[in-house]
Amino acid sequence: MPVLTRLSSADVYRGFVMLLMMAEVLHFGEVSEALPESSFWSFLAFHQDHVEWVGCSLHDMIQPSFSFLVGVVLPYSIASRLTQESSFSKVLFHAFKRSLILILLGIFLRSQYKTQTYFTFEDTLSQIGLGYPFLFLLGFRSQKVQISALVIILVGYWLAFALYPLPDANFDYASVGVAKDWEHNLTGFAAHWNKNTNFAWAFDQWFLNLFPREKPFIRNGGGYSTLSFIPTLGTMILGLLAGNILKSDTLPPYEKLKKFIILGISGLVIGLILNRLGICPNVKRIWTPTWVIFSGGLCFLFLAFFYWIIDIKEKTNWAYFLKVIGMNSIAAYCIADALGVYISKSLKIHLGENYATIFGLPYQSLVHGGLMLLIYWLILNWMFKKKIFIKI
Repeated sequence: MPVLTRLSSADVYRGFVMLLMMAEVLHFGEVSEALPESSFWSFLAFHQDHVEWVGCSLHDMIQPSFSFLVGVVLPYSIASRLTQESSFSKVLFHAFKRSLILILLGIFLRSQYKTQTYFTFEDTLSQIGLGYPFLFLLGFRSQKVQISALVIILVGYWLAFALYPLPDANFDYASVGVAKDWEHNLTGFAAHWNKNTNFAWAFDQWFLNLFPREKPFIRNGGGYSTLSFIPTLGTMILGLLAGNILKSDTLPPYEKLKKFIILGISGLVIGLILNRLGICPNVKRIWTPTWVIFSGGLCFLFLAFFYWIIDIKEKTNWAYFLKVIGMNSIAAYCIADALGVYISKSLKIHLGENYATIFGLPYQSLVHGGLMLLIYWLILNWMFKKKIFIKI
């Protein structure tokens, strides 16, 4: 079997996505609040946060991109794993082990600063872990089966929400953390996808209370849910379809690029139509089928860009910064999530509480966050040069 070359465009795309996540420490929102007249900082602040419910910001594309890329690299991962293992059963065991580690790592990271284990499954890593065994098995099936599975997931998940009854007139919205007159509440048929009154929320009220908790689960403050792993699997299947295209030996590079652009634009158009007609709103927080299609379209376009500039044009020198992050994405995720607080405190201890005001009060969060981000990258760069890669 021929040796597979590493897909550099996927590494750079993943690095871009992880940079967006790590860059939360820049707190553009705080700068925008300090400079309310600046449309520039307002724009950056909007795209560094999740939208309240319907819609999309750049920040909303972090999780779907990360999930999409899991599917993109799966055909390469399977081929590589089959060259190392002697049987399918060993490869399958590795996939299930990887899934379990991702789920547990997600729970561990969400349990920080809690008094006991915080069982929650809406974390990016846990969501991918829950769907990964199904994605892995689909990786051995034909494209027809993969597309059929995607359609079943989207239609089935849409039906589950559409058939779940709407709250009655006496429903206590305050008990689930939502104002009855909340401006983002949807009306008509689309109300089946409102925050903390939907099918996935009802499932979590049962499921999450099966685990030991500090207090009974009533709602998720952001509206996120465990069952989102099902449509997230749909996003990963879209990535798998993209990975099949990339790995194809019969398609020339520009034909692959053309397919990505067509699929990307088609996803955006279909998603916008479904949302506009009220058939299914475009909500990332509960990962609606429309969100799978819309965000999937954006993922195809992102992939098209990075594939064109990295793998086709071979312009890679500029991408070293992102590659360092993308090739150690799990390490980047854990550093930002688990070490960020300690790095932040350490900087203030050694440089003084007011060191970040060097360019004025409005920019103190930017200076402090920028230094934190630099430290994150320097750690990853050291790991990269030492060839230390955390793999699951």
